[in-house]
Amino acid sequence: MATVQEPHGGEGADGVRRRDFIHIAAVSFAGVGAAAVVAPLVYQMSPSADVLAQSSTEIDISAIEPGMAIKASWQKQPVFVRNLTPAEMAEANAVSIGDLRDPQTLADRTKPGKENWLVTLGVCTHLGCVPLGAAEGENRGDFGGYFCPCHGSHYDTAARIRKGPAPTNLVVPPYEFTSDTVIEIG
Repeated sequence: MATVQEPHGGEGADGVRRRDFIHIAAVSFAGVGAAAVVAPLVYQMSPSADVLAQSSTEIDISAIEPGMAIKASWQKQPVFVRNLTPAEMAEANAVSIGDLRDPQTLADRTKPGKENWLVTLGVCTHLGCVPLGAAEGENRGDFGGYFCPCHGSHYDTAARIRKGPAPTNLVVPPYEFTSDTVIEIG
């Protein structure tokens, strides 16, 4: 009479051992646990709703007369929008690019066909102060643009640095005209 032997090591009829099943189950459980821990950490690093809401800003420019400027806000930073007069544009275009610390033409800083609209961040490039010159009656410095009284940086009508410690021109943020009277920054 022949004797039937039981499989060794807890193997079933198909060759899967109980130990293999326990390893697979443990690794799967650890993977689900790791995902449960990592998901909230990744989620909390995404921008909050108020930051996403400020990623772009629309500004109505219809009330800005030539020679006037307004202050607005984009991503918690001041923005200057100036409607340049023909005289201010001529003054900016008359400056030799070689005389500038940060050489840019007025055309480099404005949109084609809308050269009279200058949009810049209202943050001095020296130490981050907010220059004067956007509001009526404020000191516009020696070159008729903007003046940072903290350390004496003077910007011209194209918001280019002309005198003082600021190393570069006022920054032109990304913007587009969505109509003749509205710009979208961001």
